[in-house]
Order: sequence, then structure tokens, then C-alpha cells
Amino acid sequence: MNNWRVEVDGEGVALVTFDMAGRKVNTLNAEVISEFTSIVERIRSDDAIKGVVIASAKAGSFCAGGDLGDIESFAGPGEPGKEAETLAHDIERMTKDLTLFRGLETSGKPVACAIEGTTLGGGAELAMACHYRVAADNEHVVLGLPEGGLGLLPGGGGTQRLPRLVGIRESLPILLDGATKTAAEALAIGLINEIVPTGQTVDRARAWVLSSPEAVQPWDKPKFQVPGGGPYVQANSEAIAMHTALSRVKFYDNYPAQRHILAALYEGIQVPIDAGLRIEMHEFIKTVRTPQALAMIRTLFLSPREIKSGVNRPAGHPVRTFKKAAVLGAGLMGAGIACVQAKMGIETVLIDRTPEAADRGKAYTAKYLGKQVSRGRMTQEKADVILARILPTTDYADVQGSDIVIEAVFEDRDVKADVTRLAEAQLGEDAIMATNTSTLPITGLATASVRPENFIGLHFFSPVERMDLVEIIRGERTSDAALAAAYDYIAAIRKTPISVKDSRGFYTSRTITRYLDEPCEMLIEGIAPTIIENIGLMTGMPVGPLSLPDAIGLELSYHVAAQTKRDLGDAYQETASDTVLDFLVAKHGRHGRRNGKGFYDYSDDGKVKTLWSGLSELAEPVMTDAFSDDVKTELKKRILYRMTLEAARCMEEGVISDPREADVGAVLGFGFPRWTGGPISLIEQVGVAKFVKECDALADRHGERFRPGQMLRTMAADGRTFY
Repeated sequence: MNNWRVEVDGEGVALVTFDMAGRKVNTLNAEVISEFTSIVERIRSDDAIKGVVIASAKAGSFCAGGDLGDIESFAGPGEPGKEAETLAHDIERMTKDLTLFRGLETSGKPVACAIEGTTLGGGAELAMACHYRVAADNEHVVLGLPEGGLGLLPGGGGTQRLPRLVGIRESLPILLDGATKTAAEALAIGLINEIVPTGQTVDRARAWVLSSPEAVQPWDKPKFQVPGGGPYVQANSEAIAMHTALSRVKFYDNYPAQRHILAALYEGIQVPIDAGLRIEMHEFIKTVRTPQALAMIRTLFLSPREIKSGVNRPAGHPVRTFKKAAVLGAGLMGAGIACVQAKMGIETVLIDRTPEAADRGKAYTAKYLGKQVSRGRMTQEKADVILARILPTTDYADVQGSDIVIEAVFEDRDVKADVTRLAEAQLGEDAIMATNTSTLPITGLATASVRPENFIGLHFFSPVERMDLVEIIRGERTSDAALAAAYDYIAAIRKTPISVKDSRGFYTSRTITRYLDEPCEMLIEGIAPTIIENIGLMTGMPVGPLSLPDAIGLELSYHVAAQTKRDLGDAYQETASDTVLDFLVAKHGRHGRRNGKGFYDYSDDGKVKTLWSGLSELAEPVMTDAFSDDVKTELKKRILYRMTLEAARCMEEGVISDPREADVGAVLGFGFPRWTGGPISLIEQVGVAKFVKECDALADRHGERFRPGQMLRTMAADGRTFY
């Protein structure tokens, strides 16, 4: 087998070790399930096996859940007129695959699970199918069913075994919200049976198996009662109502999974376990066939995998390695880049104008590593090795020998030109000179370079150590070799790249700008700021449209707009955000959270914020209270479609050419609502023709900014799609 090892000792205890080939963590895919099926058959039929311990060979991880790449293979819509037949076939196939957990727990032999790390999704479902669960006393142990938060439904018995183990009330936040439990929390609610010191879980699980326990799950005993009673017990019915409401508050009904999870739980808990598992499988298939689920699977799992594999990397260029890199500018962004490089084993030179500034940049990494050590995720020795890779300095001579330089200074052309010249004087012929900018055109910045063919844009997102995306911007003279090297560098620091053409705002900055523009239009129309904020959150965006620019800094948006006006001259088109930013920044000195006042007023510690009453000066409020569902839908569309149209325009103009990268970039880069799968997937969900029609209607009511371009019109007429 490629993913499992089975060792039977002299006392008949089979140690089944999960060790997925070529992976750092274990997941459940078709091959893993097929192999485990044969293991379960052996457990049931081999008289020499008296009991079983299931463990993992991966450090800090038991099983991270299902490999969602397998789902797309069967989740597509059936042929017209054959949907029911297709659905029945899929249910039968998936039921056959996943009833192996049922076969394990009804084998008549005691099965214990040794948990030393992360146990999520299908991994948690496998653990619950064991008769006894032993967890290590460390911070790596996290148990949960995150599918609900991903728009999916646990399909391996999670909606049935969890409430039968811990009761309905404890199950609801885990199932609906994806809440996770530490080992101690899991023990307290009955999700695990015992906690032991790290490294002793297998021995303790084996000892339990040898104690000859009754190898029957609680729910298979004749007089089994669900802990805390069924759904009609008052406390449980109240909990279901409360968590349904809380789930709506959190997800705003954007994800269809929650209602299917509730249906599986509510109906399944009232019947025997085998019938409950069949109910769960029906609801699972319904969920995974929704356009939201399919879009999320594609954008959150399949497309990043394809992009990281180098599908868009220029062919014919050898893979570059990066042993040494320099970062110019030790501010928040530069310090974050240095931190990530050092963590990935790259010797890093961190340059700033003063020793104090450079040292502060290195201290950023020290603080980050300190948190990792305190949480048990890293040893102090490893942290010391990583930190030693960063050299804070003011001397550009230290750049010598670098394979790549990342310039991350202030968004000023002259400053960037100066540091580029200083760094390039120390570089070899093949070294890459990269600039981290979110708005300034790369071709213009490359005029300061003596080797513009090696000059490229790398737009990181803050905080760098947490944000997975890097936007690659190719200038007019950037070579294929440099572009390939940029892909190799991003692979070396384990980020996800998207490649865009050089243009003002590139892709992500240009698209997210519309998240400020349309709310500013609403403000000027007299729509109350509270409504605008809540509507933004109801679309599924992680931060409200007035809170986000405050956090980024209003003065930054103001200065970028001012620079754009100077560059474009008469060609510049004023927007509502220009009016609002001028009102806030120039007239009232409100720069955002940084100076305690922007769209919001902030307390001295920044923890309390209230919308600034002065916003009413922009327009007489005309919508301040309750409004109809139709109005709510219209406002949500205005915000979502404004960003989506900008993404489509970027596709039409060739700023970004791959719909996978457009969707991944929007979701990972600035939090475009995950339930959509990204702006391009949103168009596909709505339907290109219907989307064009709805945008035309919005344009008739609110202005030409909603008018779709020719590409979308042609696609609608021809019946074409992006994917």
C-alpha cells in the first residue's frame, strides 16, 4: 500500500499507521479510501487480529480531512431528464466508499485511535468511528468538522456520530460554524476519551484494546439514548433555533450547506444510525451539487493546486533556486517578506536607512517566532536558526551574492529609483530585481534599472506571513526568464502566484477599489453608513466597505488617487470616492484608524469605534431604517457586481488572462466572498447572459459604471463561459 502500514503484534493488536505517500499531512482521497477498505475487510475477516490501533506517522497531524479534488469528478449536474438517475448513482457510489467507517465500528473487534495532532473533517469522522479515542496533551491536537464553514457538509458520518457522542447542543457550533476543539475541550464534551502525554497515545490505545473492552458503539446498543435527548427536547429545540439564527448572522444565508447540515442532523438523529447515515449522504450530495460548493471547491482547492504546479510558468527555463535574498525597506511589508524568506531557509539581508529601523524589521520576525514557540508549534532551537538567517544592515554591499532583491520602500517613484540603483550595483547579471508595489506601473519603475529585462513586480499582501497570494506584474521589457524565476521564487516561499499585465492598479488593487467606490456612491445618495456597512458584510466580504479603507489608511487611497490624476491629466475620470476622500482627508484631516479618525471615530486604544456623525454632511440621509428584501438584494448586487465587472474588464483588457487566477487572486488577495468562488465564478453562477441583463438594468437605474463590456456581451450571445 502507498498510504497505510499494518503491523500485527504477538498479542493480535494491529497497528494501522496512516502515512500518505509524498504528503506532509494525511488526507482522504480515492486511493486512500480504497486501501483502507481492504484494511477494514482484513480486520473483519482475519481471526489473528484481536483489536486495532489507528495512528498517524505525520508529525503534528492525524488527518486533515478529505481531498476535495475528488469531489468535482462526480459532482457535476446530470444530463437533462436524468438528474434523479445520476443522483441515485452518486449516492450509491459514495455510500459504498464511506460505509467502510461503519464496517470498522461493527467489526466486533475493539478499535482505538491515537491522536497526536490535527484531526479535521474526514479525519475526525474516522476517529469517531473508533470505539476509543486517545489524544496527546499538546497544542497540535485540534478536532473539528470545518466543512460547514467551507460551504460543504461532513459526508463520512459526522452529522450522525457527533451528536450521538456529545449531544445536539454541543454538536451545533461544530457542524454549522466549523468550530474546533482542543484536546481538553474535546475531553470535556465526550468527543475523546482520554488525554496522555505526547508520544504515549499509541501505547495507551493499545493497552485499552488489550483490556478486552466491549467492541460496540453506544448507538448500536439496544437502549441507546442521545446524550441530552432528541430535537424535541425543549433545551435542544431552543439550541437549534438559536444556532440557526447565529449561523445566519455569520454566513448571511450565502452558504447552502447550513440548511442541509441541519436537515441531516434533525432527521437523522431520530432514526437508527444506518438510516441516519443514508439521510446524511442524501444531504451531502445535495450540498456538493450546489453552484456555491462547486465554485468554492474549484477556487479554494483545485485552482491553487494547478497554479502552484506551474501551469502558467513560461516553459523552457531551468528552475531557479534562491539561497540568498535582499529586502530593501524594513517596514511592515519588508519585515514580513524577510520573515517568510528566512522561515523557508533563504539567507536574507534586510536593509533600511538606519540601523535602528533595520533592527526593528528583524524584531518583527523575532516576535512572530516567539509566538510560534510559546504555542508549541516550533522549538526555540529552530526559531533561533531562522532568526539568524536575517542580517539587518544599512550597507548595500551586503546585497552582493543575492539571487533576488525585493524592494519594499514607500510608494514613491524617486525613492524606489534610488534604492533600485544602489541594489543593482551589487547584483550579478542573472539576479532578479523585484519591486513590491500595489499601484505604480512596473514599466515606469523599470526605467531606473540597468537590466529592465530582469526587473519585475511582486505585489505581496499584508501580513505577509499569513497572506498566501503574490501578484506577479510583468513590465514591457521583463523577459520570460525573469517571469519564470519569479514563479520559482514564489514556490520557494510557498505562496500562490497570479500573473498580471502591467497596468495602473494591476488586478487586485484595481478590483478592490470598487469596494470603496460603490459605497461612496451610496453615501452621496443618502444611504445611511450603517446600512452600507451591513450590506457589505451581507455580501460575504470579511470587512465592511467603510472599515476596510480606515484599516488600510485613507491617506494612502487619497495620495494614490492624486498621483493617478497627475499621471492621467484630462483623461482622469472623477468618482464618488474622490469626493468622499477629499472630504475626509483634505477637509477634515481624517486618515483612518492610524490617527483615530476616518469613516469611524476610534477610542485611544483603537478597540472601540463608532461611525463619524459628520458623514451626514455628504448628503441628506434618505435611507436610514428598514427596507424591503428587494432593496437589500439591489444594494448587495451593486457592491458585488461593481467589483465583478471590474474583474471582467481586467479579463477583457488582458490584465489577467486565466479565470482561475482571477478568482484565486480575488478570494485570497482581498477576501472576495468565498461562497461565490471569485468574481468570474460569480458570473458563471448567475449565468453570463443573465449577468449582462442584470448589469444593464443596474446601469439604467444607477449609471453607466454598471454597463457590461463587449466581451461579456459576445459571450452571452454565443453562449460561451469562462471555464
